[in-house]
Order: sequence, then C-alpha cells, then structure tokens
Amino acid sequence: MNTSLKCAPIASAVGLAVAMAVSAFSSAHAQTQLLAFASEQDNGSLNADIVPQPNVLDETHISVDVPARLRRQVVDYPTAEAAGTVIVDTPNTYLYFVLGGGKAVRYGIGVGRAGFTWSGTRTIERKSEWPDWFPPADMLERQPYLPRFMAGGPGNPLGARAMYLSGTMYRIHGTNKPSSIGTHASSGCIRMLNADVIDLYGRTHIGTKVVVLPMNYRHVAQAASIVPTNPRRNAGIFDQSMR
Repeated sequence: MNTSLKCAPIASAVGLAVAMAVSAFSSAHAQTQLLAFASEQDNGSLNADIVPQPNVLDETHISVDVPARLRRQVVDYPTAEAAGTVIVDTPNTYLYFVLGGGKAVRYGIGVGRAGFTWSGTRTIERKSEWPDWFPPADMLERQPYLPRFMAGGPGNPLGARAMYLSGTMYRIHGTNKPSSIGTHASSGCIRMLNADVIDLYGRTHIGTKVVVLPMNYRHVAQAASIVPTNPRRNAGIFDQSMR
C-alpha cells in the first residue's frame, strides 16, 4: 500500500490546524499592539508637545473661535525696536510685529510650558511653507509613539508656515490645534493660528530680528483696531502650496 496516500489527509488536517492557530495568534498579537499604542497615546496626551492630526481641516478656510484678546489686531505699542521687528511676549502669550509710529500688529500665540521657556534675541534664518516635521530626539524620548517624519499639510503640527530662529531648534510656526493658542504648552516653539502665521510670514524676511521676552516681563499693549483676515489671499496661498 502507498503510505503517502494515507499520510496526505493527515498532513492536510495538521496543516489546517497550524494555519488556524497562527491566524488566531496573529490576530491576538495585533489586537494587543493596538491596545498598547492606544494606551501610549492616552498617557502621552497628558504631557503632549504637538501631535499629528492627519484628518483635520486647515483653519485658514474656517472660523477659528479664540478669545477676543488673542485675535490679530493693531495695538498701541511704544518700543525702541525698529519697524519690522518681531517681539514675543512670552508671559502674556502675544507676538508683536512692530509697525513703527507706536503701533504693532499683535497676534495670540502658544508658548513653552514650565521648564521650556527661553528668552533672547535671534533672527529668522529660514522660512518654509507647509513644512515637514522631524520630531527631535528629546521629544521622541518623551513621546515614543510620535512618527519619525511627517510631510507638510493641514494635519502637520507645524501648520501652514514655519520661521526658523537662528542658533536654536525653535520655530515660529502654525498649528493643527487652535485651542493651544493662549496657553503655555509647547517645548519652546512659538505657535500661531495658521491664518496668523501666514500673515506674519508675508511680513518677515530672512534676517528679521526676533526678540523673545522673559517670563518675568509684564506689559500688555492696548488694542487700536482689528486687522481682518483676507480669506481670498489665504485660500490662494493654500491652493498653490498643496499642488
């Protein structure tokens, strides 16, 4: 008798059982990994720096609800700094673009949380539209679930524009989280609404002076008038950048 014919059904049955066991194990393993990742996300959100949100809409096309004090506006701002200077008022979460004549455009911003604030005078050394994001090593240590790279776009934590500050790892950039404006939550970068960072981007150039004031600074400028957003201009920039 040909023993191979007798063994064939047995081998098939054993193979089927093994395949089913491997499939069940793989499914359970994948489910465990998913739960572990979700747990990391939940734990990390308590001290999150910036988190990618790939499905969010670009806020240059929608109305962003922020307190009146954080909306872009022209204010009285006497300063010895020349027109064209950017001044970051860290404790009050404002950024000023000096117009001259005692006036400035004021924007609401998000700044570094406790232990991550800094001060000094720098210049803008590079500018980028819809920048890619490479989380630095120290951020990855705190939030290991973050991607190692994220292409520029509306869901990118750096938002619509970025202005890189000389001699530092810090940037003035947009955000995919408008609710963080007015807070002390970043790792030292200065966050702005996307519509606001597009506006500031157009006013600055390579070499623009940036003065970052320390946390113990106390001064709040008085509003003079609101600077309206130009939806047509913003939409045009968005469409061009996404081609």
